Amino acid sequence: MKKRGKFFSMFCTVMLLMSVLAACSGGGSGTSGTTDSSGQTDSGSADSGEVPTLVWWTIGGQVPSNFDKALAAMNEYTAEKIGVKIDIRVASWADWDTKINTIVNTGEPFDIMFTNSGKYNQQVSMGAFADLTDLVQSESPELYKFIPETVWDGAKIGGKIYSVPTYKDSSLTQYWIFDDTYVQKYGIDLNNIKTLSDLDKPFRDMKAGEGKSYYPLSLTQGDGFPGLFNGYDDLTLGLQPIGVKVDDQSRKVVFTLNQPDIMENLTLLHQWYQDGIVNPDAPTRGEAEKARPFFSAQAFPGAEANYQINEGVEKYDMVQVFGPLYTTSTIQGSLNAISANSKYKNEALKYLELVNTDPKLRNMLAFGELGVDYNSVDGEKVIERVSDTWPLAAYTQGTFFNLAVTKGAPEDQWEQVRKLNEEATPSSTLGFALDISNLTTEVANTKAVWDKYKAELITGASDPAVIVPKVEAEMKAAGMDTIVQAAQEQIEAYFK
Repeated sequence: MKKRGKFFSMFCTVMLLMSVLAACSGGGSGTSGTTDSSGQTDSGSADSGEVPTLVWWTIGGQVPSNFDKALAAMNEYTAEKIGVKIDIRVASWADWDTKINTIVNTGEPFDIMFTNSGKYNQQVSMGAFADLTDLVQSESPELYKFIPETVWDGAKIGGKIYSVPTYKDSSLTQYWIFDDTYVQKYGIDLNNIKTLSDLDKPFRDMKAGEGKSYYPLSLTQGDGFPGLFNGYDDLTLGLQPIGVKVDDQSRKVVFTLNQPDIMENLTLLHQWYQDGIVNPDAPTRGEAEKARPFFSAQAFPGAEANYQINEGVEKYDMVQVFGPLYTTSTIQGSLNAISANSKYKNEALKYLELVNTDPKLRNMLAFGELGVDYNSVDGEKVIERVSDTWPLAAYTQGTFFNLAVTKGAPEDQWEQVRKLNEEATPSSTLGFALDISNLTTEVANTKAVWDKYKAELITGASDPAVIVPKVEAEMKAAGMDTIVQAAQEQIEAYFK
């Protein structure tokens, strides 16, 4: 015991001397001198003039080998411009919901988080995000001035701003995108495709011609067939089975799944699944396959230039089938919120301001490493993408209106997007956002029911005639009627 005590005493003395030496020499061999989002530092603090590194959680694909190098170039640039660096953490498309729910529920430290109308309202009610109402004007005046008041208003919950909205195609326009190879091969008349039933013949022709293991409509569990519920305003609830038909001036809140138009489309989708038009693993598939012959997406003119690179397809043809439409949820379709617990709220706002006002940073975030992932064609105005491996989704980051046009897209692409916004039809409930502060239990429980059945329905795997009544019964038991009644009362009060 004496020997162990003597050894422990000597060990402590050595460790103390090492600590003193480290402090005198600047804390080791590292040269970054950055402060992380939890407030811990490697050689100083933000108050002492060191550069804080903010954690930004976002959604995207698989991180490529040059991700750290591209991020280092961004950080070198932003550290010089505004004294802030960023640590971008990417959750995959398949894991996004689970990962973000875990972060919010456990209080894991972060500074910035991408969110959207499916989660935002509930996350605000949980106290996850900072109130930016006053801060955004005092700390980032250029940002506040740049984004239109209508868009700021659309991002409000209870009259307060809890996020920076992504000013882009803030209205919703749905497109169906076809690989031109199959359009030519099967004589598909794109001008006469307007409804889901109009896709039946092209899909069946493609299936018959390409073989048993070919699936014209490749779907994933998270997205299903995007756009199925476009005709209903979800009131920012993020719960597709509850909504108001966008052109219903009486603003009646309904259970959408048993509405005739939704049931008709779900039934057709189920028939396609049974007939092998939809991939059999759709309700469990996490990531979309490459080179899809057809897909549905919220988009804008010229978006095919990037789709072609991402999918590895020579030419895509886009057909506009819905919109443009403005709802509060379309504005909330892409938001970046700041953690209520962040020690660097001001720095986070300054970073988001730079993203939205500085074309160089905007392009690096959207396209990756210059000379590897993309090349400049005309300064920061036109770029040519070299690689399809950059994982970050440009729509999640910031405005489109200081983003370069990808070579092959119309030079006036972003002006066309502005025009879509200006021409958008307003939903009958535009401006309204459901206050769920007294409905948190009911919302959580009904969402749990929907999550249980959602993938089966929106991929066509299950018969809606069987599943929809089960969903309705279980959602009623979970508190759906309470939500519907509260929503109706709030709408009537808001629009009186």
